[in-house]
Amino acid sequence: MQRLLVALLAAFDAAIAAAVGLVVLLAPLTLLWTLAFGVTADWGALWPLTGTLWQFGHGVPLDVTIPDALLVALAIPAEAASFAVSITPLAFLFFTLLFAARSGDRAAKAGAWLLGPLTGTVVFAVISAGVALTTRLEAAATSLPLAIILPTAVYLVGALCGAVRIAWEDGDGGILDRLHDLIDAREDWAPVPVAIMRGAAFALVAVVGASALALAVTTLFRGGEVVALFQAARVDALGATVLTLAQLAYLPTLIVWAASWLAGPGFAVGFGTAVSPAGTQLGVVPGIPVFGLLPENSSIWMLIVVLLPVAAGAFAGWAVRSRLVWEGTPLRMPQRAVIALGIAGVTAGIAGLAAALANGSMGPGRMAVVGPAVVPFVLALGAEVLVGAAILLLSPRHRDELAEERTDRWIAEMTAYDPGYAPAGAEAGVPVAGVSVDASGSDDTAPLDDLRRFERPKDEPADPRD
Repeated sequence: MQRLLVALLAAFDAAIAAAVGLVVLLAPLTLLWTLAFGVTADWGALWPLTGTLWQFGHGVPLDVTIPDALLVALAIPAEAASFAVSITPLAFLFFTLLFAARSGDRAAKAGAWLLGPLTGTVVFAVISAGVALTTRLEAAATSLPLAIILPTAVYLVGALCGAVRIAWEDGDGGILDRLHDLIDAREDWAPVPVAIMRGAAFALVAVVGASALALAVTTLFRGGEVVALFQAARVDALGATVLTLAQLAYLPTLIVWAASWLAGPGFAVGFGTAVSPAGTQLGVVPGIPVFGLLPENSSIWMLIVVLLPVAAGAFAGWAVRSRLVWEGTPLRMPQRAVIALGIAGVTAGIAGLAAALANGSMGPGRMAVVGPAVVPFVLALGAEVLVGAAILLLSPRHRDELAEERTDRWIAEMTAYDPGYAPAGAEAGVPVAGVSVDASGSDDTAPLDDLRRFERPKDEPADPRD
């Protein structure tokens, strides 16, 4: 009965995630329709647009075709009548990922880490298929297989990440436990996988934070250009609202662009353009207000910003090393090297996936190349994070770590000599500060204060035999 309840709740979570994403699009479109035309919304026109935008927000590219009548009215060249738009507004994708991770987390805590995500994914796939089949637009067509597969894949990844994180820590009594035991059998390497994922999480948070801060600072100094482009667009309050909402949906995408700029490779805003710390080369760009944030020029001294991803790697290395010392699991150099490489690899891989979604086409002609180049971004960010993580993880062990290791070795020798030994103040199954005691009363580590019980008093004369 419990597994059935978990499956039902997971299915409900998936339905809620899809419904909220669609309503977030449908509600403002309905309001804008009512304000613009002063009549009741035409659901027959709004639903296809809502579903198409929802698919686009999950990475499905759009094939835009401008009608002939509009080409003539706006004097648009015939070669610009059709083009692709593939730069994803990542706000919708991140929402689905987070909602799915929350559902997977709940399923794992209920003891069904695999059943919950799979059930939710099936329901989300059914909803995605229904949306794809009922929201076909001639002016902005989407690929039917991609419209079903990509949203479903996003939900599956989020649900599995949330579920596996909990099941790995708590145990599932199945395949994850067997894999956990297999890794634990190699005692020296057992902490490595968790340390890699923990370090990568710290590195990603640091890179995203630095990128968001860079975007905020740029907005502070170049906000006037953004306002000028809003004024040049000559739109009313309704049009300005639409532009603002669209740009907010692209805010996570802009953060990915900023991360590529901090890493060094930068990004393009059209074929033959480049925006990077080493220099800026721009031609004519669209009059989209957010493009007012693009720097007009750069100095070679701006390359100092590449130290920020290095600092992010150092922060991750410090966090991992501190946790290992706190847990009393000092690792040798090979394990630390693997952790540093793993942190850099996972960080670069996730950043590269985000860059692939934030890169593509946004119009005809030269605007078919926009966003960061994936391979240079991955290589640069991975190398910078690796340098920072290696500095902290591979540096010589300091005094506290060596003292902790000596204490552990001393406790092991004392336990072998006297199996009933326990540090002062420790009872069976009762932990004390700095001491880890299991249910049998044995301890893994001892505080340095416990060693003072065996030190020679200051007023006692030295033993000549010493």
